[in-house]
Amino acid sequence: MVKVAIDAMGGDFGPEPIVQGCALALEECSYEPILVGRRSEIEPHLNEALKRRAIIVEAHDVIGMHEGATDALRRKESSIYKAVDLVAKNEAHAVVSAGHSGASMSLSTLRIGRLPGVMRPAIATLMPTTTDGKHSLVLDVGANVDSEAKHLVQFAVMGKAYATNVLRQERPRVGLLANGEEPSKGDRLVKETHGLLKELPDFNFIGNVEGGDIFKGSVDVVVCDGFVGNVLLKTGEGVADAMVDVLKRHTKRSLMSLLGAALMRSAFKGLKKDMDYAEYGGAPLIGVNGCSIISHGKSNPKAIKNAIMQAIRFTESGVNDQIVAYLDRYRATPPKREEQA
Repeated sequence: MVKVAIDAMGGDFGPEPIVQGCALALEECSYEPILVGRRSEIEPHLNEALKRRAIIVEAHDVIGMHEGATDALRRKESSIYKAVDLVAKNEAHAVVSAGHSGASMSLSTLRIGRLPGVMRPAIATLMPTTTDGKHSLVLDVGANVDSEAKHLVQFAVMGKAYATNVLRQERPRVGLLANGEEPSKGDRLVKETHGLLKELPDFNFIGNVEGGDIFKGSVDVVVCDGFVGNVLLKTGEGVADAMVDVLKRHTKRSLMSLLGAALMRSAFKGLKKDMDYAEYGGAPLIGVNGCSIISHGKSNPKAIKNAIMQAIRFTESGVNDQIVAYLDRYRATPPKREEQA
């Protein structure tokens, strides 16, 4: 059975939504929840199922959102440190945290460690598309802001493995985010990466893709550096919120608009659902020797439930073994002289 360590103190609203999310996940699947944090604040929110199944690991310290990520490396009594350490010690298969994302990334990379051959882990996220039930996987969206071409090639390889094993996409199409579809477009990093990706055998690299292609469903895995990816992610979230607000404002202007809004209520609900981060739960840090899911600070119980479900699917899929195999197959591992440098 999959054991999931949950940072119960992470997030903007304290333990309550975190614990409630753990309970919702138990209603849908069987797993072993390990709640890490202040017992006195966790126990009041436990339902009967969690009282029977959950293990509580005491952690008095909490890393605040305003604190530096490097602080987490020294604060071994913090909830996020102890949660990650459970995976590092093989006492849990996965860790889920809605707390300090920088701390989660740093601790996961340094304590759990990287998979063999992985130079840099990457954060991957799902983006909605106009095709029903289909999403685009985008990576990296924030773990690395100064990537080199060799790193982007590995992101592509890891993204292909995740799309194949976790998302169950057959022969996923991989695209490189650029400011135009032509191979001549892009900065030095994009051009160099394009040249390397097109040489990978049987990789299904479809070339450069533009921002709009992400939402059309014409590409399955989109590769970019962490700076561009994070801007893309935050812009997408902002546009989604703005769209809903604009639609609400316009539907209140006339009786016909109100009638139209009533008729389109289900469509509006579908739009909101597609854009809601709670539907995806969190973003996996791909490339670490385990499973680390980084959730939104504002995560509600539904988001935490979905993050836990994602952690279980990740663990059961065996994707990490496939990543290692893919890196070897596509010769994306760094030369030994670089590993020793």
